[in-house]
Amino acid sequence: MKDLKPLKNRIKELGRQAAEFSRQGVELTKNGDRKSGHALMRQAYGASKLCQALIQELRRLEQEI
Repeated sequence: MKDLKPLKNRIKELGRQAAEFSRQGVELTKNGDRKSGHALMRQAYGASKLCQALIQELRRLEQEI
């Protein structure tokens, strides 16, 4: 289980990062800066997809144990 801790931490970090990018993107879009808001939303999407892939990897590794 010790070897899974860094993976779990990375998943949490990416989740927080995706949420923060999304919040910032929405705020910028509301304030009229659509281009920057859209760029942050793309970053949020990328972080979210990577987070989902790592969650799948974690589940696969946990089944092996």
